[in-house]
Amino acid sequence: MTHSNLTIEAFVKLGNFLRTFCDLIEQNTLSDHLNDKWISAFKSEAERAQHYNGWFTEENCMHAFKEWGNALTKKNLEEWLSKYDLSANSEKVVALILAGNIPLVGFHDLLCVLITGNKALVKLSSNDQKLIPLLIDYLIDVEPTLKESVTFTKEKLDYYDAVIATGSNNTARYFEYYFGKKPNIIRKNRNSVAVLRGNETEEELIALGEDIFRYFGLGCRSVSKIYIPKDYNIDTFYKAMFKHSDIINHNKYANNYDYNKAVYLMSEFKILDNGFLILKEEESFGSPIASLFFEYYTDEDSLKNKLYTNKDNLQCIVASGFTEDEIVFGNTQKPKLNDYADGIDTIKFLLNTSKN
Repeated sequence: MTHSNLTIEAFVKLGNFLRTFCDLIEQNTLSDHLNDKWISAFKSEAERAQHYNGWFTEENCMHAFKEWGNALTKKNLEEWLSKYDLSANSEKVVALILAGNIPLVGFHDLLCVLITGNKALVKLSSNDQKLIPLLIDYLIDVEPTLKESVTFTKEKLDYYDAVIATGSNNTARYFEYYFGKKPNIIRKNRNSVAVLRGNETEEELIALGEDIFRYFGLGCRSVSKIYIPKDYNIDTFYKAMFKHSDIINHNKYANNYDYNKAVYLMSEFKILDNGFLILKEEESFGSPIASLFFEYYTDEDSLKNKLYTNKDNLQCIVASGFTEDEIVFGNTQKPKLNDYADGIDTIKFLLNTSKN
């Protein structure tokens, strides 16, 4: 079996494990399996994650585990990789500077580097220091040859052939200064929007709440703005959001809600408020935590042109029957393996980059 096949098989085993782990949680039978070292390790990290990062609730960590379990099947991996010639890769060291805004957000880059037969030099975000190393430890346990392929470092990055760095618009300028001479992917801020047409079912709107509130809206795939028809009844939207009202019981979210509401009121901005989500009419995309921007539209074609013009600022468009690359309500945080951040094909980049 080739190294590439061994690596793919290791990720298949990780997917199998994650699905089993999440099934045991959902069936409330996990306690019967705590003598399994990996079951015990994943349970401990999911429970402790919030101590290191207050946004990493056990529920959100479990969601990340579940979605990676769903993605990492043999069928999904083979379909994803079938359009690439992995044998064309020249082994190189790829420096990864990972984000930490949501659990396991950097794992896709790590998957891409390893699955193409390259080595990863990883600088973890200070906000996600535990979960990714846990998954790598599992992969090394089932496929020991991967031990030579991943190095975690807190030192200055040296001796690498390419860079994939994820950050804000501000850090992107820093990344471009330091890494611009190497082949690179440098990711900046992106946001996601939803387009409501006024004919959505209650189920679709409740599902949209998942896109808004999952990970507290901290992901680039989180919906931070909605576009609504001029005559839209906003009560219809707010009624569907009520299913997610428990989010206000999370201390950090509640603090942000209180702070942003106070700022808006002191600035005499006109806002709508239901006790856990503030709606503010605003042209920009990136709303603060516990806030959601909205904008009225009168013509769908004009809105399509507007969103196309801003495509470099957008990660996802959630809608039903609006545009061909839309995402179904409730699915932004269930990305497929070929849903590349910023629309840049990471595998293609890695295969087309030669060792320096």
